[in-house]
Amino acid sequence: MQRRDFLASTGLAAGMTLVAPLGAHARSPIPTADNKALADAALGAARSAGASYADVRIGRYRNQSVASRERKINNISDSESFGAGVRVLAQGTWGFAATSDLTTDGIVRAARQAVAIAKANAMLQTEPVQLAAEPGYGEVNWRTPIEKNVFDIPIQEKVDLLLAVNDAALTAGATFVNSQLFMLNERKYFANTDGTYADQDIHRFWPTFTVTSVDRSKNSFQTREALSAPLGIGWEYLTLKAKDRIDGPATVLYDRSYDMIEDARLAAVQAATKHGAKSVSPGKYTLVLEPSHLFLTIHESVGHPLELDRVLGYEANYAGTSFATLDKWRTKSFKYGSSHVNFFADKTEPGALGTCGWDDEGVKTQRWDLVKGGVLTDYQAIRDQAHILGHSRSHGCCYADHWSSVQFQRMPNVSLAAGTQPLTPAQMVANVEKGIYIVGRGSYSIDQQRYNFQFGGQLFYEIKDGKVVGPLRDVAYQANTQEFWNSMSATCDRRDWRLGGSFNDGKGQPGQSSSVSHGSSTSRFDNINVINTARNI
Repeated sequence: MQRRDFLASTGLAAGMTLVAPLGAHARSPIPTADNKALADAALGAARSAGASYADVRIGRYRNQSVASRERKINNISDSESFGAGVRVLAQGTWGFAATSDLTTDGIVRAARQAVAIAKANAMLQTEPVQLAAEPGYGEVNWRTPIEKNVFDIPIQEKVDLLLAVNDAALTAGATFVNSQLFMLNERKYFANTDGTYADQDIHRFWPTFTVTSVDRSKNSFQTREALSAPLGIGWEYLTLKAKDRIDGPATVLYDRSYDMIEDARLAAVQAATKHGAKSVSPGKYTLVLEPSHLFLTIHESVGHPLELDRVLGYEANYAGTSFATLDKWRTKSFKYGSSHVNFFADKTEPGALGTCGWDDEGVKTQRWDLVKGGVLTDYQAIRDQAHILGHSRSHGCCYADHWSSVQFQRMPNVSLAAGTQPLTPAQMVANVEKGIYIVGRGSYSIDQQRYNFQFGGQLFYEIKDGKVVGPLRDVAYQANTQEFWNSMSATCDRRDWRLGGSFNDGKGQPGQSSSVSHGSSTSRFDNINVINTARNI
């Protein structure tokens, strides 16, 4: 067969018709074994082999993505994996083993192997693991509260959406545009020797794009990425009626609904406008930061440094450990931020990426304070860390990204509480003499202790004497974590509070990926150093 004939027969030459062979593809059969019977077999085998505690996760993990560029679909991926991971404590030490053999014999072998690994590890253990108590919850279940399962939506409908998104951007003047849909479903059955049997069905969805505008006369280009937030939500995210618009300069993002086509059209216009925007003058400014931007600053300067394993020096991958050491927490007076700063962790927030009913070691999820009135009050801890803080119970933030991965401490949803006094973004801007309004996430860097950092964004607007006077470009701000959060002088009320998030947050070695959300309202930061990125290349 000639290459041209092969392309024609598979549909690859036409781009869009790539969906045909995918639609005809037969999915792998779902294992039919009784999950509870398998779990009991694993737990029984672990105990018989000498484990003092054991848990098992039987999982089906499905990922789908559709990607496009201009008028073509350039990739469709749909993968699915089944298996089980067994974790045990034996002789005071952890052991873990995994298997794709979802039979009684297969899972029993994995349990015995996990115990053997724990006993081998025990020879190197300096002190036994202390596991915080957690009650058994019996047979329970939890499901992301979705209305339309994204995996039930035909591929052709997803293809049509992305091509419509691209067409809107190109028609509005974009030079290039690529768009993607990322979809994830974790079906996990967890059981442990405490007596919990938790069946969970977790869904995550992220529609996104990047629009590029090229000015050939200046030999330059400008981009604008989607302002969508990845969420624990279904296809209704794209079809719900839009609610109140934000009253800031970029009126795109809505409360739990998102108009992807309108955002792409506006992105093309805004990317083109950036060519003629005024290049920022370096100096000190008041910053007004939208949630679509602020979530990333929260993620990097609050979420990661308050992971207890980073604080303790147990984890240093992906930008290091933490400046927020235990001695600062023990003083009960360390000023992480101003009195306006209240951070909380919440694994129960509706629609958030990290939300579930029970974590991956059987702890019922919860909400707790991290920073209260600006003072550092707590960290993120799991069952074998709780005693270090004098806690009797885990925070419930243990997670593994796959059945074959061992669970460990992962960031929960970490958010900035909304202001308690009525305040809108427009009212906040009206009180700023010299400032910059920033929308969307951009490039960033942060040091190994999560302290000194630099952040960019998608859109920048100059604020002068209480009014937005025009767009800016080449903007980035620099600060350290404590200096930055102590400069926060106001945050808008709950009406403006929205979730942003990271769909693929890396940690660990071997690396694992998790999804986590961060909520906030538009917030004000005074006297922040702004640099001109074009002059600092």
